Amino acid sequence: MYYKNPSYKTFYYINVSLLLLVSILCILPMLHILSVSLSGKSATEANLVTFLPIDFNLDNYAKTFENSNFINALQISVLRSAIGTVLAMAVTVLAAFPLSRSGAEFKARTFYVWFFLIVLIFDAGLIPHYLLNQKLGLVGSFWVYILPHLLSIWNIILMMNFYRSLPKELDEAAIMDGATSFRILTSVYLPISMPAIATLSLFTLVGHWNNWFDGVLYMRSPDQWPMATLLQTIVVAKDLSKTGIDFEDLEMLSNRGVKAAQIFIAMLPILAVYPLLQRFFVKGIVLGAVKE
Repeated sequence: MYYKNPSYKTFYYINVSLLLLVSILCILPMLHILSVSLSGKSATEANLVTFLPIDFNLDNYAKTFENSNFINALQISVLRSAIGTVLAMAVTVLAAFPLSRSGAEFKARTFYVWFFLIVLIFDAGLIPHYLLNQKLGLVGSFWVYILPHLLSIWNIILMMNFYRSLPKELDEAAIMDGATSFRILTSVYLPISMPAIATLSLFTLVGHWNNWFDGVLYMRSPDQWPMATLLQTIVVAKDLSKTGIDFEDLEMLSNRGVKAAQIFIAMLPILAVYPLLQRFFVKGIVLGAVKE
């Protein structure tokens, strides 16, 4: 009866139409970038390319993979995103689990909860962050991409609330079997929380991959830039020297085509990760919304 309701049918078709429209609006820019990257110089420079390649060729991609700056930036971004996400999730879980305990189990819980909330509300600002990283010797180091982003208060709060929503009977059963707190975390809570961890991992991964400001702020040499910083310099700052095109190549290639190839390659890793985490992501975003 619910699905035969005229009001529901109207809502359903409007909802599907809007979601379809949003999906098309998201896909078309990527399709345009792909078409430009696969098109010849004449069509690209004349701005004739829309959503299908003209004078199909792979020269832009061949030149991109010959650019040592691009390959080096891609490697840095992959390492940064992988290491940063794994370590950030480890810190998040290790911080959220004790904070999800009661005050009787963890005496200092109230102090740490207020400490994290104050840090979340009041931020020191850009200059203190830079001075702190400089004093720690992180400026110019790869670890400046990792260590300052290990602790996400928002992720800790989300994970803490997820752990607090789990049945207390799980703890009681594990304690009766003689399990320690660490064993309860690794054997009971971690397997249950994989969808939530996957969801937060996806957000953290995208954050690391898209972060371009750290490279500009902390690195002294373009050789230490991640992919996002390199693309920001090429596309926004319009420093075309980083595209890897010399004067001889200008006769055959277009700056716009090479930039499109580099942008599309930079999108691929994140686009590949989403389908792998989709089943966890869909379940993770609603965990804790309804408690049975």
